[in-house]
Amino acid sequence: MDESLFEEIGFPFGQVPIHDDNQGSIFIGSNPIQEWRTKHIYGHYHYICECIEDMSVSVSFLPCCDNPADIFTKNLPVISFMKFWEQLGIYFQS
Repeated sequence: MDESLFEEIGFPFGQVPIHDDNQGSIFIGSNPIQEWRTKHIYGHYHYICECIEDMSVSVSFLPCCDNPADIFTKNLPVISFMKFWEQLGIYFQS
């Protein structure tokens, strides 16, 4: 495996965690068997499969109600919005 930019500048780290709320994509990425329904997926798919196989990336399921990335992609109720802001380490000052 090639040395990453972070390792070159002195910040080595282990596996990159990817949290996904789509169980189908986790299954496809973790199982290198190609089906007729996925044959339109090419380069990026194979790269992710290689990263999962060589253990440089770990993929796990995270339900959408606990996914702080939703703050960037969805309209959320105020309670969820504030919860995700805190999880991202962003706080309001008054």
